[in-house]
Amino acid sequence: MEVIDLAWWKLGLAALLILALALTSHMARLGVSRSLLIATVRTVIQLALIGLVLEALFASSAFYWIALLALIMLLVAGREVVARQGRRLRGWWAFGIGTGAMFVSSFTVTVLALTVVIGPDPWYAPQYAIPLLGMMLGNTMTGVSLALDRLNDSVWRQRAVIENRLMLGQTWQQALEDIRRDAMRSGMMPSINAMAAAGIVSLPGMMTGQILAGSPPAVAVKYQILVMLIITAGTGFGAVMAVGWGGRRLFDERERLRLDRLIEP
Repeated sequence: MEVIDLAWWKLGLAALLILALALTSHMARLGVSRSLLIATVRTVIQLALIGLVLEALFASSAFYWIALLALIMLLVAGREVVARQGRRLRGWWAFGIGTGAMFVSSFTVTVLALTVVIGPDPWYAPQYAIPLLGMMLGNTMTGVSLALDRLNDSVWRQRAVIENRLMLGQTWQQALEDIRRDAMRSGMMPSINAMAAAGIVSLPGMMTGQILAGSPPAVAVKYQILVMLIITAGTGFGAVMAVGWGGRRLFDERERLRLDRLIEP
């Protein structure tokens, strides 16, 4: 089945819906019109540029270019993790913990899926590697940022309880156990909810895209199942690592609570 191309002026017609929404938001005084328009412009520019980059990358298929793009994606995702936290660690710790957790979880799971499950030749074929890594990083970024934001905010709000537990002789892990559990759960919950609703409430994006591109629905479903499984695994492991590393940073070598390492919003 031939894929129907979309002219840019047709996309402009779709953008009129955003303009109408922005006007409605302005009249209702919602205060989101400017953010909506800026986000729309960013989406168009960023996706158009990445389309050009991917076309060149697909034509080259050189490993070092794929690795460079993957590194840029990781660094941008790490920056977004920092920006989405109300309270965050001082210095490079906020960026380093989030980026490190995403690197270990997303890259490990993506490489495993490419080499063991899908098996393209070469294993880093950009047609498979870049979309999979992009979906992994996007979802893991959300999970890690939610987990770290919940961790830091809960520690700040429950600082008296934590210090009382430390004075009673508990270790920092014991004093932070409930908070860490809630933070990890917050990071995993979006992926769990997406899996629970897939196929009934919503048709996931990758499956829809493959069907629109002409792939048989049965093949598209298999790829979507794979994607949702690895996304949930990567997001879960990323949230666990980020909360573990972030929680340790909030205590010093003598297991004293160090709220001075947090920046207030």
